[in-house]
Amino acid sequence: MHSIVLGDLIKYAIMTVACFSIAIIAYIQLQDKQLLVPEGWFNPFFGWRLGLDWSRLIPEVNSKIASDGYSLFGLFFMMMAFKGVFASLAGPAPNYDMQKILSTRSPEEASKMSGFVSIILLPIRYSLIIGLTVLGLLYYRQMNLTDAAGTIDFERILPVAINKFLPTGLVGLVLTGLLGAFMGTFSGTVNAAQAYIVNDIYLKYLNPGATTRQIISLNYVVGILVVAVGVLLGFFAKDVNSVLQFIVSALYGGYIAANVLKWHWWRFNATGFFWGMLAGIVTAMLFGFFIPAGNLLYFFPLLFAISLAGSVAGSYASPPTDAVVLNKFYRTVRPWGFWGPVHAQVVAEDPSFQANTNFRLNMFNVVLGIIAQLCLTILPMYLILMQQLPLLITVGILAVIVFILKKTWWDRLSAY
Repeated sequence: MHSIVLGDLIKYAIMTVACFSIAIIAYIQLQDKQLLVPEGWFNPFFGWRLGLDWSRLIPEVNSKIASDGYSLFGLFFMMMAFKGVFASLAGPAPNYDMQKILSTRSPEEASKMSGFVSIILLPIRYSLIIGLTVLGLLYYRQMNLTDAAGTIDFERILPVAINKFLPTGLVGLVLTGLLGAFMGTFSGTVNAAQAYIVNDIYLKYLNPGATTRQIISLNYVVGILVVAVGVLLGFFAKDVNSVLQFIVSALYGGYIAANVLKWHWWRFNATGFFWGMLAGIVTAMLFGFFIPAGNLLYFFPLLFAISLAGSVAGSYASPPTDAVVLNKFYRTVRPWGFWGPVHAQVVAEDPSFQANTNFRLNMFNVVLGIIAQLCLTILPMYLILMQQLPLLITVGILAVIVFILKKTWWDRLSAY
């Protein structure tokens, strides 16, 4: 465990240097130049449509916005908010994030770790993003981003910026940082896939008495197959955006319902989880083949409904989870939601048991946390773009939120 933490710390340090290096170079390059952007580009607020007209500057951007599905940005934002609420209710994603949560020693440490993730990662990540954006806007004509078909390939901005604007030693550091960030997620996802297939399928249903050597060998085989399938699917991907849209729209819609119910409904069981996940993911795969990537997010509610229906039907098709397991989970986690029958059993056994009554306070903290995350996202953008007044307002809002959360969240963690 110490080696994993140390490895992550080293990768984060390298990634931080890489992101800040590009951000600083972009800041310096912007000192004596002016960004040629359409009216409203500096405004973080938006209407029903995105409303940015690039026709006089970079006409290809208009078609790129339309093809990626961002023209009706108000609807896009509503779907993102809808997805975000249910993704948050589902708890940590059942891969790398869940592994980190489960490795903490207490609920207090898990809460602190989750909170610090945003503080540590968001400013670093968006320093890189705004740095690349500035360099792309300043030098897109000199970057030679045109592909063989004569259209601008916007995904080449990152490699071109690294080659053109970073000194030789720093190029290696940036590539190391990007590879480190990739490997951190990649290794966690592969490990999760191995655990699901070997522990939840092979050992439970196919060969419960498998030897240690058989388990280790199968882990190797599963790891190789998962990576091979991932690489093979990568050859069929149109671009990074299409893959990202499929993951955050289709796959999220397919798995979120089952993962929400496991925390908030007492009748939910393993059979419901299986059928909910199967219905959602199979539908997501079909949607991915027949619906353009830029439009997948708009089908998120339908995917969610299909997965929810599979979860509910599967749960009622099999007996409820054993009462001893439910009571222990409810005592330990004290979740919100529809736990009436279990709560009654627990109180009957232990009249001193108190249910979780912190819903309103927690929701208040969540709202403040969302605003703080938005501020952490836009903070490096205002800094590099030298927007002094918006920067001061953002810092002021962050300071107020930190002060309030210190009283309403941080100081109360030990009580949980």
